[in-house]
Amino acid sequence: MVGTLPKYLNALGMDARIMIPYHSVIKQKYGDRVEYLFSFYVSMGWRSKFVGVNKLELDGVCIWLIENDEYFGGPIYLPDREGEQYAFFTRAVLESLFRLDFIPDVIHCNDWHTGMLPLLLKTQYIDTALGGAKTILTIHNIAYQGLCKFDFVQDYLGVPDGCLGLMERYGMASFLKAGCVMADRVNTVSPSYAQEMCTWEYGEGLDGVLRLRGDASGIVNGIDRSVWDPATDPRIPANFSRADMGGKAACKAALMEETGLEVRLDRPLIGMVTRLAEQKGLELVMGAMDQLLWDNDCAFVLLGNGNKKYENWLRGLEQRHPGRACAWIGYDDDLSHHIYAGCDFFLMPSRFEPCGISQLIAMAYGTLPIVRETGGLRDTVRPYNQYTGEGTGFTFSRMDAPDMADAVRRALAAYPDPAVMDGLITQAMAVDYSCDNWAYEYGQLYLSML
Repeated sequence: MVGTLPKYLNALGMDARIMIPYHSVIKQKYGDRVEYLFSFYVSMGWRSKFVGVNKLELDGVCIWLIENDEYFGGPIYLPDREGEQYAFFTRAVLESLFRLDFIPDVIHCNDWHTGMLPLLLKTQYIDTALGGAKTILTIHNIAYQGLCKFDFVQDYLGVPDGCLGLMERYGMASFLKAGCVMADRVNTVSPSYAQEMCTWEYGEGLDGVLRLRGDASGIVNGIDRSVWDPATDPRIPANFSRADMGGKAACKAALMEETGLEVRLDRPLIGMVTRLAEQKGLELVMGAMDQLLWDNDCAFVLLGNGNKKYENWLRGLEQRHPGRACAWIGYDDDLSHHIYAGCDFFLMPSRFEPCGISQLIAMAYGTLPIVRETGGLRDTVRPYNQYTGEGTGFTFSRMDAPDMADAVRRALAAYPDPAVMDGLITQAMAVDYSCDNWAYEYGQLYLSML
């Protein structure tokens, strides 16, 4: 989101700039294009920490990179020191803006990592040039809240005693709760998830704060069609479009061959590209996929990594169904494009899903989603209506394997009917989740804050 949205905001006439940590992986990829601007030291309690400010331009967007090798020179996340990493980053951002002579009207914070910024702005910077800036906090996943000890936030960030109660969670200080309380606006990445966050079931203990605010809103993410467009995508074996779907069969054949599946174009192919985590509904896959493959003439391919329990089970699935199941453990960007382009159906049985990008990409590539009705999945996938022919995919509601399996069987039952499939694919590919609309909605939100 942070990498894509500013380009489209700028096309609307705004001046959107990015500030992110200068992680070593960025340095390795873009180091020769980065311009050093200046450096200074910032106080973190009694400590003095180096801040380097660098500039990178990508797609016409100014990206300021905050450098400090202690915090960002190694792994992206430092075990047991993530709070320290982002306490430093927050302070460095605020102090850098003065030196950059750029005073924004709106500071857009994302997730717990920058949740402390609205609190610091309204307590320690209120009488500075930055004091008039409005803040918006976007919650991408409310389950991650940035919990630290109270003495840490007092020591590192000088949080006043009177603010500690505002950020208390489980007897600790929560960066995310601080943002939920102090930001001028709170939003998330789909209207349904905005509602779900305000409930006990999905709010992760912050539902009361969000209900009290009463202004949490949701804007569905967009996809960058300069990257995700089957008509122009250079990473797929054959290009195709809504007007000419000829290349999709070639993509399916190439994907089956690449992943060791039996090349059968008449056999429906179900794909997943996912983190192997409980959130993503892997328990349902474990509970249903063997039976689905035994009972139906279909094939399954998954790309992802994560929890070893799921990785090992998926390897076993591949062995139990040779030529019809492939578990590609790891991540391969090219293969992800091949799966979106080559599959007939795309499975997302998520326990919760703030927005989800994969179902949007799948629809753009004429691959029909099979999703659980939660969060952004409910907002973006219209269930197939067998009586009217309307819909862009197949959905189920309960968090259990039989309900997911029923949705998969409905999709497989539709597969032999070209009229049904062509209609659904045409409708799915016609859905416009482009970044232009996405940026316009955020632009309207920013303007409403001023």
